[in-house]
This record gives sequence, structure tokens and C-alpha cells, in this order.
Amino acid sequence: MFTKIARLFTIKTKFEAFMVIYGLGLGATERGVHYLRDYPGFGGWLLFAACPVAVFMAGGRILESVERNAE
Repeated sequence: MFTKIARLFTIKTKFEAFMVIYGLGLGATERGVHYLRDYPGFGGWLLFAACPVAVFMAGGRILESVERNAE
């Protein structure tokens, strides 16, 4: 039973990976907007820029793992 539930949360295809990355990107930009509101000025922009960069790094790792498992 646990394996059936765990299969729902497994990323198997590139399409699923892109959908997860899209969701992460939306969340990151939303957090960045909150940073800009809470920390106006240069510090807020630095924190805003750090959010999407983290998604780029995670997205690359997700796509790499999907490609590796497909072979």
C-alpha cells in the first residue's frame, strides 16, 4: 500500500519534471515579491534574485535525475 502511494509522488517523465519546476518557480517569485516588500532597496533585490537561482539549480538536478532514470 505504501509503494502505491509513494508512486504518486515520483517524477517519471520530463513533463512532470517541468510541471514541478514551474510550481517551484511560481513559489520562488512570490517569495521574492514578499522580500521586496519587506526589505525595500538593494537587499530586497538580492534576496529576490536568490529565489529563482535556487529554482534553476534544483530544476537542473531534477531534469538530470529524470534523464538518468530513463536510460
